Amino acid sequence: MSDTAVVRTSVIVVSRHRAAALTRCLTGLAQLDHPDFEVIVVADPEGLAATEDLAVKRVAFDAPNISAARNAGLRQAAAPVVAFIDDDAVPEPTWLCRLTAPFADPRVAAAGGFVRGRNGISFQWQASSCDRMGQTSPLMVDETAPSLHAPTAGRAIRTEGTNCAFRRDTILQLGGFDPGFQFYLDETDLNMRLAADGHLTAIVPGAQVHHGFAASARRAVDRAPTDLHQIGASMAVFWRKYAPAHADLEAASATLTARQRNRLLRYMIDGALEPQDLAPILTTLQAGLKEGRARPLPDLAPLLSDTTAFLPFPAGPRPRRIIAGRVWQAWRKRRAAARAAARGDLVTLLLFGPSIRRHRHWFHPQGYWEQNGGLWGRAGRQDPFFRPFGFRARVRHEASRIADLRNP
Repeated sequence: MSDTAVVRTSVIVVSRHRAAALTRCLTGLAQLDHPDFEVIVVADPEGLAATEDLAVKRVAFDAPNISAARNAGLRQAAAPVVAFIDDDAVPEPTWLCRLTAPFADPRVAAAGGFVRGRNGISFQWQASSCDRMGQTSPLMVDETAPSLHAPTAGRAIRTEGTNCAFRRDTILQLGGFDPGFQFYLDETDLNMRLAADGHLTAIVPGAQVHHGFAASARRAVDRAPTDLHQIGASMAVFWRKYAPAHADLEAASATLTARQRNRLLRYMIDGALEPQDLAPILTTLQAGLKEGRARPLPDLAPLLSDTTAFLPFPAGPRPRRIIAGRVWQAWRKRRAAARAAARGDLVTLLLFGPSIRRHRHWFHPQGYWEQNGGLWGRAGRQDPFFRPFGFRARVRHEASRIADLRNP
């Protein structure tokens, strides 16, 4: 566990029709080194059934509205800080201690960490700010330490929904998440309201989660978009709430359409979409823009809490273990990793083959981390394509690289 002060926290996980992903996420949460947190699962009946043997608070919710689902979980939160992670994400063991430590400073109302993508090594999201048109810009931060950021005129410090935390009473007073954002921009809207009140946001690079982008009604398993309705609707709602009076919203809509079309073209070039798919998908974007222009924009009243007693989730520091082998030993090494994880160890399995294949890193449903790739292959984006490693040297190198994320 980190030597920083422990902040009691409620972790909220929203899940809908993805019970397997939810189970994997909860397995990862059980390996956190934080000793004082509860877990609130907001899910459909199948998801709730998957948690029957776990010490979690269960909130039944089966509607396609991420903001309303988060509010349902928020009402049950008993801790002064609430953290959010998606069901298709898994936290590094040090995630929660690091993400919540800045709340020891009473000026901090929000915190966000870094998000790794599907290969488990490259970053999907780091730090950014957002303007009143919903456009984001990179935020330059020290990647070795947390930093505090104040909003500027017309801009908010963004947090990513799959890796963020907030002071509970502050966001309850703000009305929680706006249900007008059924999906997309829901946390950015909250960031804008926090910015309007001048609250500080902490960016914590060491608080990391791995986000897999599981399949949903809006995207295929390969992340290719299948429906852009909610993106269009949320953008229209966002512009109605925050766009300056002189903003050209027709031009903004055209720019959004062009960007989404270019995004679809990239998937088409990669073979994930067919040419005939583009027009129907873009039609869903236009329908969403139209619908978002008509959605009600009610004033958000303070959110009332239905808090139940704090329910500790069994976690805390575990013995760390590295298991390493060659790819032809994978079956035996994976069995050893699963057995060690079942005993309660925090296990990282390293498997290398005689090639320059790029590395991939992920959390296995059986409760251990696995990284595999070529012995001489590239792990990070900044690494050379070929590095002349011996097996033991590569094991030491990768163990050292991940030590800061896995070790307290």
